[in-house]
Amino acid sequence: MGTLPPDASLTQDESFVPTSRKGLVYPFGEFAPAPGALHRLSAGLRWARISLPGALGHINCWVLDDEGGVALCDTGMMLPPSIADWEAILAGPLAGQRVTRVFGTHFHPDHVGLAGWLAQRFDAPVWMTRGEWMTAQLAWTDAREAVPDEVIALRRAAGWDDAQIDAARAEGWGRLRRYMAQLPLGHRRIRDGDRLTIGAGVWHVVTGCGHSPEHACLLNEADGMLIAGDQVLPRISSNVSLGVTEPEGDPLGDWLGSIAKLLGLPADLLVLPAHGEPFHGLHVRLNALHDEHHARLDELVAHLAAPRRAVDCFGLLFTRRIGAEQMGLASGEALAHLRHLEVTGRAVREVVDGVWWYRAA
Repeated sequence: MGTLPPDASLTQDESFVPTSRKGLVYPFGEFAPAPGALHRLSAGLRWARISLPGALGHINCWVLDDEGGVALCDTGMMLPPSIADWEAILAGPLAGQRVTRVFGTHFHPDHVGLAGWLAQRFDAPVWMTRGEWMTAQLAWTDAREAVPDEVIALRRAAGWDDAQIDAARAEGWGRLRRYMAQLPLGHRRIRDGDRLTIGAGVWHVVTGCGHSPEHACLLNEADGMLIAGDQVLPRISSNVSLGVTEPEGDPLGDWLGSIAKLLGLPADLLVLPAHGEPFHGLHVRLNALHDEHHARLDELVAHLAAPRRAVDCFGLLFTRRIGAEQMGLASGEALAHLRHLEVTGRAVREVVDGVWWYRAA
């Protein structure tokens, strides 16, 4: 893995000095492919970094050599920076090659925003789990302009005041479709445990949930690689939110269960995350995520000595001030933690005038 192929973007080996942070080892250091370039990680897999707006700045996409061309996993958003990066890749390192299929790890627009665009361009099928496929279709087709009453009710339940709710109403609804090309009507379903032959490689589907309904990771045991999507990220924890589509669910319980499931995978895999750099230390990272969430839950129980709303828990759960732009995600994450305490019998909920008040059981 220490040598550069012709389609990589660097020419100095010193960029590949391994680094270690918090028990994780990054075999390529802070190297990442330049826009429009690919870097080969194994005989059958190359790495692309596609530009995104906002704090994340990028998504890692994976190009797998396939019979008759290449398969792509995750795509970036339907926005000019992401499209420009793909145009450069398709005109450069992938010039003349056919895209055989497009995989989406999950429905979020940074992952499948251009799946429909690529599928139409190459007449290629989209491969996703059924849960992610149907959620993506729902997100794209729900184009109503007014914020649904159920969303307003959940925001009020979290403790939003009238001014915050009115400001959110003014932003409208159906924004996800601005960042997603329309997907084809049909898809190829993948399931947990499926064995997929992609080129000369064999990849097993490993699903998780909590961040999304049926997130698919791809495991190649022979090459020791795990395409992890957002299920395992090296530096940040994926957002786990209680949402309007399942307001009585337990997404944090699902997330913790998925962590336990992934701990059954080999510890020495090279993890290929959607954001950040490839790393070794899967079990170290999973255990850290587990411990961080349980520590938050324990602190939250103590905080609930007096009744609290979700908005009253922001200072405990988040290290930065939550402004208007972060209110939605912060509320969803706070509600997920409070709901998990309720499901596990550590907290009780009382509803007063539509507002959810939690206290320690």
